[in-house]
Amino acid sequence: MNTQQTKSYFLSQPHQPFFLLGIINAICMMLVFLLNYKGIVILKIDALTFHSYALIFTLFSNVFNGFLFTTFPRFNQTQVIEQSFYTTLFFTNIAGSLFFLLGAFFSIYGIVLGMGILLFSHIASVQKLYTIYHKGMAPDKSDSFWILVAQFFGIVGHSLFILSLFVPFVLTFAITLSFFMYAIFLAFSVGQRMIPFFSHSFAPKDTKFIKIVFTLFLAHTLISITELHILLAIIDLLLGSYTLYEFKRWQLHPLQSPPILWVLHLALFWLPTAFFISTLTIVVEMYLDTSLYFLSIHLLALGFLTTVLIGFGTRVILGHSGQAPHADNFTKYIFLFIQLVVVLRVLFSLSVAFSWGFDYFFEITALTWIILFILWGSRYAKTLLVGVQR
Repeated sequence: MNTQQTKSYFLSQPHQPFFLLGIINAICMMLVFLLNYKGIVILKIDALTFHSYALIFTLFSNVFNGFLFTTFPRFNQTQVIEQSFYTTLFFTNIAGSLFFLLGAFFSIYGIVLGMGILLFSHIASVQKLYTIYHKGMAPDKSDSFWILVAQFFGIVGHSLFILSLFVPFVLTFAITLSFFMYAIFLAFSVGQRMIPFFSHSFAPKDTKFIKIVFTLFLAHTLISITELHILLAIIDLLLGSYTLYEFKRWQLHPLQSPPILWVLHLALFWLPTAFFISTLTIVVEMYLDTSLYFLSIHLLALGFLTTVLIGFGTRVILGHSGQAPHADNFTKYIFLFIQLVVVLRVLFSLSVAFSWGFDYFFEITALTWIILFILWGSRYAKTLLVGVQR
């Protein structure tokens, strides 16, 4: 296959370019963050802003685009998204990612330009999804509605990130809103629709479920920027209990499922687990006067979000390249490797909280994250670029 044919195939389906860009950004952004943490490189932006913005809007947003541009038209029974549109957004996201990354090294103006380009792309993608939702002929578009709600919060959070460069006290709210109401709630909105479907779950769907979870997510987001720690612990306990009850009601049977399914079940159950642990960490931090160093946040980001995105991403790559949705042994070990990253990050938080002295767990966790995406990319990059050669 020559270069022109490769390019033609690579851009022939929306998930292919966006997934590959997400993988590259996952590796590059974490590597820069690690080098900055070690003092090897100095950035023009604080580490917290760089780390949170880069992962939410240069990694997860690209994977979201790849998945939603592929499936959202089907959700709403409309025609597929035209190639010229998603190709333009793909190259726009490359430009935004590059300006953001180079700006982090050399100039705050480059950071602002990169963020601005990515925000423009984000708004354009949501406008396209809204048009699909509005014109769609599907009899039930409630799940699509909640996906758009999450995207709306993403745009607000994205805008607040840019504002935080000039008004620093906005940063905490920008991170919290973007993480919970955009990244986590969007992944949850897609997961609660697709995972029972893939699993052939015949349990009747509770129409109030996603509304109640949304309300609790919003309460968590607003309360988490206050000093009302006990109230936040209660909200997280309610979130964990309610989502666990509903997930168990779906009767998913993860132990009897093939890897391509149990990885999604595992991701799903990380959600209530993270909120239960969040409740516990709030109490521990209050009464032991210590910090568990964003433990529950990383359980959500790694245990739930990263697991579900790689699980969904693998299924989409296989299915849309004409292969059966079957994870081979190498892919199965990738799914398990994600959980190793989670465990290492937990150990780092515990080490910080209780002064165990295992500070090197930070470097190990960052490196295992990089290795994770190198492994996933090495397994599926060729399929994304040129498809399966018969």
